[in-house]
Amino acid sequence: MATIEALIQEWLRLDRDEATRTEILELVKQQNVKELDFLLGSRLTFGTAGLRARMGGGFSRLNSLTIIQTSQGLAQYLLEEERASAATAGVVIGYDARHNSKKFAELAAAAFIAKGIRVSWYEDLVHTPMVPFAVKQLHAAAGIMITASHNPKDDNGYKVYGSNACQINSPADAKISAAILNNLEPVTWDIKGNGQSKLLTPVLDNMRASYLKTVHQYVDVRPRDAGFPLGFVYTPMHGVGLVPMEAILKVLDSHDRMVVVREQAQPDAEFSTVVYPNPEETGALDLAKATANQRNVRLILANDPDADRFAVAEKLNDGSWHQFTGDQVGILLADYLAKGIKPEESGEEWMLTTAVSSQMLSVLAEARGFAVEETLTGFKWLGNRALELAGKGKKVHFAYEEALGYMFPDVVHDKDGIAAAVVFLRACKDWPSCSPWAKLQELYGDYGYFHTINTYWRSPDITATSAVFDQVRRIGDPYPKLVGRRNVVRWRDLTVGYDSSTNDHTPDLPVSESSQMITCWLEKFDDIDEGIRFTVRASGTEPKIKIYLECRGKDPLSAKTGATQMLESIKQEWFNDPCLIMEKKS
Repeated sequence: MATIEALIQEWLRLDRDEATRTEILELVKQQNVKELDFLLGSRLTFGTAGLRARMGGGFSRLNSLTIIQTSQGLAQYLLEEERASAATAGVVIGYDARHNSKKFAELAAAAFIAKGIRVSWYEDLVHTPMVPFAVKQLHAAAGIMITASHNPKDDNGYKVYGSNACQINSPADAKISAAILNNLEPVTWDIKGNGQSKLLTPVLDNMRASYLKTVHQYVDVRPRDAGFPLGFVYTPMHGVGLVPMEAILKVLDSHDRMVVVREQAQPDAEFSTVVYPNPEETGALDLAKATANQRNVRLILANDPDADRFAVAEKLNDGSWHQFTGDQVGILLADYLAKGIKPEESGEEWMLTTAVSSQMLSVLAEARGFAVEETLTGFKWLGNRALELAGKGKKVHFAYEEALGYMFPDVVHDKDGIAAAVVFLRACKDWPSCSPWAKLQELYGDYGYFHTINTYWRSPDITATSAVFDQVRRIGDPYPKLVGRRNVVRWRDLTVGYDSSTNDHTPDLPVSESSQMITCWLEKFDDIDEGIRFTVRASGTEPKIKIYLECRGKDPLSAKTGATQMLESIKQEWFNDPCLIMEKKS
């Protein structure tokens, strides 16, 4: 293992970025060995989401050097996997408005060009779905988006899409990670040469026009009367959403319907009006609500900073604001899109969701004659599964996950907050009084009331998290048979690989020993509600234990009561360790 002195020398030898060199040199001057060891003693881990981390000096941070090294490794992987065709097909590179995003994108482009790989280059800010969209349109070998989505301002990321225009999945991530470690010596720092290279092609205008045409055609399959019936307030949350949102509304002759939150309209890497630039977080929509109140507007639409997520709030008749959960928006969109599914085609028509999202989609599907399948969380699973089903002749119309992500496979095989906003506005025309809330109550009346609670406990570290899950497993043999006063009717543990409902007890979803995830189905309770399902899992990026709990009731009160009582039972029986701190998700 290298000494801290050797690591310092290696960093200073490789890094040519003055800011991060100065940061490390200042720590050396201060003799801050602990911080130096933290920054230099380990490397960023490349996973299925690529990279996402805090920016700064050191091998464990996202910076110019680690961006170059990652790009060189990805380039080598592509050349080894696809040989000359990867160089010809090339890669698509885009970036958002965060600190250093453009610089990191330029350095990535320089690395690919130095490896002889063609670069299709977005020469201005784009929302994240534009990268997989271009990968599909241009038949590229891969796509890279520089973004950290809705993370805090000090973070950035390197998101990778494969040649199928989906987020990469295993085993590609492990192979890329190995290739990065074999390509640590920078081949170039010259971003000025990008503009003169014959291997770099600007694609913004063509791809934006193609994207707008695709979304327009997709929406036009629905009711054909132009425009939208009501005004709405829109916030891009200091990100890149306003330009594509304005552009698509102009195409649809509805630009005059939108009122933009002035203070959050333009890209701002400091996210100066919000604590966290995430529409789910408490207070994030306060300015949008103030704007809506001033303009007497009842509907708010929001994107996160890279505009791949979509949020909705509506002012109700009592003057209060209801912010819809991701599940509620997903069900509203699914019900609207289901109208395009012909009964005689049932069995080949599909929608997808995740194991931590609402079960209401399955109930809706059973009534409306289409199939539903659940995947693990994340659009790397949803997108790739949609393609697998399409290869078998099955049409996937829609996919969503509870974290405000909605996918329309006819547009892109990833979540897309702009397409979601447009489809949602078009759907409003079909709803009573153009009200999403009124339509949701109608759906609850038809299919039952689903009350969800999504929250989390903060854990000191990964070791403590694993210990808590192991303690839960020891409650029963081979699993706890009771939670609170309810019997367990099904138990699925995707960490150890056990499912009580299958003949051989093999789970129906992929197993991973390195991640903690347990799902529990509980019996109906005294004919008051229709049962409970909850999932507990360890976050892959933060020291958190997340819980996704849902109770289906015959009325709103029974659903809410069942959910809140069960959460209390789980807290007392499973997560009563004093080292765990429970916090609200938003």
